[in-house]
Amino acid sequence: MSPVNARPGMGLLTDLALRDLWHDRKLSLCIVASLVAVIAPLLLLFGLKYGVVSQLRDALLKDSYTLEVRMLGNGQLSQAWLNELAAQPGAAFVVPLTRSLNTQADLVWDSQRFVANAEMIPSAVGDPLLGTVPPPTQANQVVLSASAAQKLGVQKGSTFKLVVMRQLSGQHERGQLEVEVIGILPPEAFSRPAALVHLDLLLAMEDFRDGFRVPMLGLETGTLRPDTPRQYARARLYAKDLDQVSVLADWLSARQIESSTKLREIESVKAINRVLGLIFAVIAWTAAIGCAASLMGAFLANIERKRRDLALLQLLGFRRSAMGCYIMLQALLLTALAFALGYGLYAVGSWIFNQSLAVSLSDTAFVCRLEPVHLALALGSTLALAALVAALGSWRALQIQPAETLRDV
Repeated sequence: MSPVNARPGMGLLTDLALRDLWHDRKLSLCIVASLVAVIAPLLLLFGLKYGVVSQLRDALLKDSYTLEVRMLGNGQLSQAWLNELAAQPGAAFVVPLTRSLNTQADLVWDSQRFVANAEMIPSAVGDPLLGTVPPPTQANQVVLSASAAQKLGVQKGSTFKLVVMRQLSGQHERGQLEVEVIGILPPEAFSRPAALVHLDLLLAMEDFRDGFRVPMLGLETGTLRPDTPRQYARARLYAKDLDQVSVLADWLSARQIESSTKLREIESVKAINRVLGLIFAVIAWTAAIGCAASLMGAFLANIERKRRDLALLQLLGFRRSAMGCYIMLQALLLTALAFALGYGLYAVGSWIFNQSLAVSLSDTAFVCRLEPVHLALALGSTLALAALVAALGSWRALQIQPAETLRDV
């Protein structure tokens, strides 16, 4: 095979590229340093943006009330209406609620340990308040808030009496049910004394106070409840994510149902995200343009300086495609090294940020953080930019004619 038709392999091109970079190591280090000066600050800036916004979002999501859309007032909602609400794309949890006056009961362990007028909250599978605590599946099961459990002096597996009072035909009656504690909420989940109960128990309490016969509560007095479709006053409603809170609130508003949400806090986080995103975008694009211009100048100057070497390679049988790969390999190798060094500086900077601000943050909080997917995207974008600049430089190199370059040798 003649030298003109020789096709150098990728191994030979890589070896030549590395040897050439080492030979001109001072210039190579200058190019690497210029890239590190752009990559490291950008990684730190985006790490701060992502860390701060993620921390704020996590703080909101840890508060179950952030995703709650609280219905105001009492209405008459049918089961079909509630099914339509639960079918909304943004609804994560829906459970019916009785009238406000019927959502209270006394929790009694003995004459010394009791909770008067504790909140009774209907619960089910998927309740955001529960977290990892299992939901009550029977009417005689409850999950207590931490404050209620402390006042009663009970723990998981304990039993106590749930007492409901009513006045029927001028007589005060006391209904009661022995219930079992199947779980206790952490203090931050719910601050007030309350019990999360099965919906059947809450409905039985409402029927009891409405004067109907409820054997579950130990009394046979009262009339039989008519066999008519049940109407609910409200519903406990939670959105799937922060963006769906306003969607559900608007859905309720369109049906003349007022609601209360934490949209102000949610919008504040979104505004911070937008502002930081704009700042990062402007700085990133400015730095990218400056980096591209710097790379373009460095590569073109390097190509002009090596005109004779490149011309000689062509005479030795390197085709135009091989010459282009040779130049792009050098650019990608320098960029990969610069990114590794830039990531190292980012790691040091993020550690300093997190350690310096650890006093005002919780143990698991952070202010500067990047996920692996962010690093992969950053590396890919950096290599793509370097490849684009190198492609322009290789086009310039391919215009070199060996005869023009070597005639003065």
